[in-house]
Parts: sequence; structure tokens; C-alpha cells
Amino acid sequence: MKRSAGSPWAFLFLLLLVSFPSVWMKQQESADTANPRIDLASVRGAITKPVSKENQRWYRRGNGNGSQGVLDVQEALSILHGLETPRSRLSRLDNSSGFMGTSLYYAKEAFVLLFMNGPKQEDSLDTQPKERKLNKPLARAVKLLEGAARESNADAIFLLAEMNFYGNFTHPRDYKEAFRRYDELSSLYGNSSAQHMVGFMYATGIGGAVERDQAKALMYHTFAARGGNIRSEMTIAFRHHAGIGTPRNCNEAAVHYKKVADKAIAYARSGPPGGLALPRDAYRIADEEGGVYGEGASVVSSGVHANKAPANSDQNAALDDVLEYLDLMSRKGDLKATFSLGRLHYDGSRTMKRNLKTARAYFMIVARKYWAKDGSVLSDDGDEIGKTASKAAAYIGRMFLRGEATEPSFEKALTWFKRGLANGDASCQYELGLMYLHGYGVSKDPVAAANYFKAAAEQDWPAAQVQLGKLFLDQGDIPAAIRFFELALRHGQIEAFYYLAELTNNGIGRDRSCGLATAYYKVVVEKAEAIHSSFEEANRAYENGDKETALVVYMMAAEQGYEYAQANVAYMLDEHKSILPLDSLLPWKKQPSFLRNAFLSLIYWTRSAKQHNIDSMVKMGDYYLGGYGIEADMEKAATCYQTAAEMQQSAQAMWNLGWMHENGIGVEQDFHLAKRFYDMALETNQEAYLPVKLGLLKLRMRSAWNTLTNGKVKSIQSEPKPKQILSWGEWMSKFFRDDHPYYHSADADDQPESSMYDPMPGGDDFYDEIDEGILESLIIIALAGALVFLVYYRQQRQQTARRAAAVEHQVAQGAVEGAAPAPQPLPGQQPDGGFFPPPGDPNYGQWVAGGIGH
Repeated sequence: MKRSAGSPWAFLFLLLLVSFPSVWMKQQESADTANPRIDLASVRGAITKPVSKENQRWYRRGNGNGSQGVLDVQEALSILHGLETPRSRLSRLDNSSGFMGTSLYYAKEAFVLLFMNGPKQEDSLDTQPKERKLNKPLARAVKLLEGAARESNADAIFLLAEMNFYGNFTHPRDYKEAFRRYDELSSLYGNSSAQHMVGFMYATGIGGAVERDQAKALMYHTFAARGGNIRSEMTIAFRHHAGIGTPRNCNEAAVHYKKVADKAIAYARSGPPGGLALPRDAYRIADEEGGVYGEGASVVSSGVHANKAPANSDQNAALDDVLEYLDLMSRKGDLKATFSLGRLHYDGSRTMKRNLKTARAYFMIVARKYWAKDGSVLSDDGDEIGKTASKAAAYIGRMFLRGEATEPSFEKALTWFKRGLANGDASCQYELGLMYLHGYGVSKDPVAAANYFKAAAEQDWPAAQVQLGKLFLDQGDIPAAIRFFELALRHGQIEAFYYLAELTNNGIGRDRSCGLATAYYKVVVEKAEAIHSSFEEANRAYENGDKETALVVYMMAAEQGYEYAQANVAYMLDEHKSILPLDSLLPWKKQPSFLRNAFLSLIYWTRSAKQHNIDSMVKMGDYYLGGYGIEADMEKAATCYQTAAEMQQSAQAMWNLGWMHENGIGVEQDFHLAKRFYDMALETNQEAYLPVKLGLLKLRMRSAWNTLTNGKVKSIQSEPKPKQILSWGEWMSKFFRDDHPYYHSADADDQPESSMYDPMPGGDDFYDEIDEGILESLIIIALAGALVFLVYYRQQRQQTARRAAAVEHQVAQGAVEGAAPAPQPLPGQQPDGGFFPPPGDPNYGQWVAGGIGH
């Protein structure tokens, strides 16, 4: 690159002062060193399957003791070890917190941008990469390995394959050559590691080494899984679980996941008492930037469903600031801050490695503030100091029990646990139960262990709940065991998932559910990252700018079913992160060719979406809408957005649906429905105020024009108020509670001015209360009277019915016994039984006149 004279030299000198002299080695070291995942000492143990008879002759010839092939491999390894150059110190200048860290980071970026942008080199994932000239030591080592490989030396073939695939020892990547070597090793010796790599390359078609073929990928992974390759076992399980290259088969998935889960739980239980720590390195790199769509637009960073404390939040990003603040408070005598420092160093995190010695020092500071050497209590300030000191004692005892940063001592562990037990610390109760259960420094006593576990479980200590569940399971009390396992499940205990998976898969204590058992097994295997995945390496490569290595390692984990890895691969391959990308304006920001594969990106967006990643589902819709990597399909795009919008999850999906309904793309054009989706987007995420309001403004203008021109599209209409159906009691209550609208029909301005200055405040209210009470009383009396009338009427009807029944009964008896003498009419009685003269009778007028007079 041509340098300009004058002021740039002064700027260069300043940058050299704040950077390091090793900055000039950046391009030479960009190829980097050996892949840290590969243990060269275990290369010879990579052959896991017995050699067939027809290949035994070649194996004895290539790998026999004292053969020339073995000597060549050893000489090549000695040369390759000399090529492992350390990483440039410049690469360790990350964007750390603080003024100096930030200044150094941007000084490095500015220097590289201005002075180290050489001509664009060929990408290693190109289908036809140019040959690169090897340096003499590397060429000598490759020549020796190729000579041994011609003699069918398995170690030489494997080393050549790994060097071409990962670019170890500064060797350029060549995926076609790597595939040829892996295929050769797989064919000659049935090596399960080589079979796994061949299956991986058939599944992804990485680097154009081979055409994607899911059937062949499944075949090679199946052979590797039968050979004991744990990565292929996970891959086969996920493919049967998700139906990739084969119909979905839950039972097959459960079988393979169980095999890996058995290995995972054995690994978790190994090591010191209490099992191994299982650090989690998997995370979504998009979350570091606020999500797939950025801060405020992604589900993970906006709305009610946003992560409360995501990895990209200020709480976790400024870890150095947190440590500095806690250290300051600790120096001022804050024991809680001192304990928090110890716990942070003990537990570690993705961005901070564990430091057991430092953690133990902080815990001891807290403990010495509360206890003397003989165990007597020094502080009487209250229970808070005692509780904090008891937690520190639990960690100290745990470190003595497990031999962490100190020699293991069951006696000292027991002493510290008993100190913490005095204040009822749940962790001390659990650890004491563990010691009595297994006899660590004490006599075995399952009853005492159960009592300690019970006390800790009552304080919701998940490890104690697991142990109680195991004890109940041994006693045959399945319901109690399941109850405690489900309690521990809330805290992510790996053993709780494992036991529930076993019980559910075998239908013990509950109905068998293959889907639920498979889900439990999947959680178990994904918690034990160390035995089958390399997230730590992928994360480190991505942070150091080695995106090709990061992509390859993430892709391997994605094939094993990790949703985080699938989202990472899709995000790295995504070329549509912004509507107005700067790649065309800034050539040095253009993505290399190996990161431009829209079809593969869509595949991994889809797999991530099927594992309930809402942002990935929205991205699927974007790809179908824009035709990225696949033919445009508006209906599928609308389906993806609709799925993501359900339960008000994604405001972005709702806005997209509103836009599609507004323009009639993939769905029927409907301005009214478009407005509804826009409103839902704003309700879900208040940060979408500006785009939603702008969209609604344009929509209302289009809707008004559509109404004026009598268009066929449904315009925006006022939402009808839903009618409320009231019961009789609710209606009466509402009638008595609400005043009649007549009394409030006049505005306050229409009232006479005199009414605003009432000389007798409260008087009218008093009479209003009387009138309202009288009205209620009258209504109640009327209802009571109606009720009394109904009761009286019913009694009269019943009496009439009884009389008629009695008469009929008497008549019936008379007909049976014989005719009874008819009753004689009384004097003056009419033939029909009446005593008053009928009309027309001569005496009728006199009777009427007499009645009126009297």
C-alpha cells in the first residue's frame, strides 16, 4: 500500500506507541497456530474400530513398530511443533471497558484500517482456492506425512486431513483435500472420527468439497455412531428427532439420545465429591448486539418478552466495572461484597475463568470476621453477618471436600460445614448429607443424610432435592421421587432431567411419553458440552476475528442439534442484517465468500425456528419474502410471520403482517386488518412507536382515498364496542349504582350560577339520599308483595285441587255402595242450590231494592 508523506507519519508514530511493535506481524500471523482442540498425543488412539482382514496387511505395513511410516510421522510432528508460533499480542487488545482499554482497541482498529489493508486474499472456502506456497519446514513435514500416507499410515492420513480442514500449523485450508483424506481413512480402517467428518461434509457441503447429500450424511454418521463417536450419536439423535434426511422417529431419537445422556451423566458424576462443574459456553452471538434485528427490534431485547438480564446487557458486559466496584466495597468492610467477589471467582463465567485460589482468599476474609480459630463467634452484630459467613463456610468446606485450591481434607470440610450449620445454611446441610451418605470422613448413615437433605430441600436447595428424589426412588416411592425431581428441575439440575427422562421413557410412575422423554434427554446431553462440543474454541475464534474457524466449529455443534449454534451459523451467513448495508461503501467491511451462503443460512434459520426461536422464525419469513437463497413464496412468509406473532411475541412480525395486509402481498389486501396488526405491534413493543405511527399515517391516507374512490379494499372502520350480556342481578346492581343519564344531560356551564354557590352544602345530597332510599324501599316492598301473592295463589290452587280430589273420591264410593238419598232442598232454596231469586222472578225486584237499601 502506497504511503503518503507528511502528517501520517506522526500519526503512525503515535499509534505505534499505544499499540505494540508486534503489530507488524499481524499479517504473518493471521493464519494462526494449531487448532487447540486436536490433541496430537492422542492421534494414534483415533482408530477405534478393528481393521478388516483385507486391510490388516496395509495397517501392519504402515503402523508397525519400527516401520519407516512411523518414523516419518514422528519426524513430521517434531517439525510441526516448532511451527506453533504464539499469537500476536495485538489480537488480545479487545474492546474492554475503561478509558485505556477502549483507546487501545480503537487505536488498533484505526492502524489496521489505515496501514494494513492489503490486497484481498483468496478465501479458503472458495470452491477452487489458489495454491499457496508453503514455507520450507512446513513443506518438509507435509512431504514426510504424504510419504507415510502412501504407505497407508493412519496417523499420517489423519494429520493431513486435520491440517487441510482446520488449517493447523499455518497450513492453508483445502476442504477437498481434507475430504479425500477423511474418506481414505474411513475406507481403509473404518475410523469413526473420519466417518463423522465425512458425514459432516456431506451434510453441509462446506467449501464446495462435495455436493450436499443428506442420505450419505446419515449413513456415515450412523457408522460413526456405531463405532462409538459421541458427536455422530448426537447428530443421529437430532436428525431422527427433527426429521432431517429421514422421517421423524421419536423412538429412534430417544434411543440415541439416551446413549449420549448415559455418557453425559457419567461424566457429570465423575471427579471429586459432588461431581464435576459443567460450565456453559454456548450463547447466541446475535444477543451481543441486541438480537438478530438489533436493540429494540428483536424479541430478546424488547417488549415484555425481552431477557431481563441478557448476556449483552450492561450488567454483564462491564464485568470489570462490577469487579472494581465490589472490590472497593470490600475494602470498606462490606462482607457481602467480599463474599460476592469470592463467588464470582469460584463460579466463573464465559468471560471470566475460574480462580479458585482467589475465591478461597475472599471466603476466608468473610469467615475470619465472624469466627475465631477455635470456632467461637467474634461478631454479635446480627444474623446478616452470620448468614453471610455461613455461606462462605459452605464454600470453604466444599473446597476442602473436593480438594479445590487446597489438599482434600474431610476433617476440615466437616468442621466448616458444622460452623455454617449453626445458622441453618442450606448448602452446609446438603454437603453434610453428602458426607454421611457416602461416608466421607464419617460413618455412613443414610438416615442422618436424609435428614440433612430434607432440611436443605425445605429451603429449596436443588441438589438436596435431587438426592431426596434418589433416596425415595431407591425405596420404591415413585410419586415422591418424581415430586422432588420436578422441584429440582426448575433450577436446571442435570440429574433431575436425567431421572425424569428415564422414568418417562420407561413409563414408571407416569404414562410413557416418548416426546417428553426425548426432550429431557436432549437437555441432559446439551448440558455436558465438554464431552462433545467445542463452543469455547468457537467463541474464542469469533472474538479474535477468525470467523472461518468459528463458522466451522459452530456448524458442527449445529449439526448436533444445539439451537444456539444453529442461530449463530445462520447469523454469520446472513447477508441481510441491514436494509442499507455499508459493504458496498466500505470494501474492508465486505463479507468474505465463505460467509455468503443464503441457502445454508435459511436452513439453519429454519432449524433454529423449529426449536422455538422467535427471531429466527421472523428471519425465515424475510428470506421467503425476499427470495434469499430460495424462490420467493409470499404465503410461506405470511405463515412464518403469523406464527411468530402468535401470543404477541414479536412486534417485528406483527408490523410485517400489517405491511403485507396493507399491500396485499401473500394475503388479501385489507386496510382494516393492517391497522389492527400495526396497533398490536405498538402494544407489544412501545419502542416501535415511530415506525408504527408513520405506517398508520400512510395507511390512513390510503384508506381515505380508497373510501373516496369507492375502492374494493376494506377501509379502516371504527371498532364496534362489544355488547355486554348482564344477568338479572348484575342489571339490578348496575341500575342502582349508576345515576340516570337524565340528571347529567346538562353541562356544568349550563347550570345557573347560583347553583355553584350553595349556601347549604350537603343539603341536596341529603334529600337525594332519602329519595333514593325511598325508591329502593318501594321496589323491595313491591317485590315482597308479589312474592306473597304468588305463594297465596299457589296455596289456593293446591286446596282447590285437594277438594276436587276428595269429591271425586266420595262420588266413587257412593257408586260402589249404592245410591245415597239426595239431600233435601232447604226452604226458599232454588233448584240450582242458590237462595237468591233469579232474574225474571216476581220477587227479583223486591230483592234488589231491599239489598240497596240495606
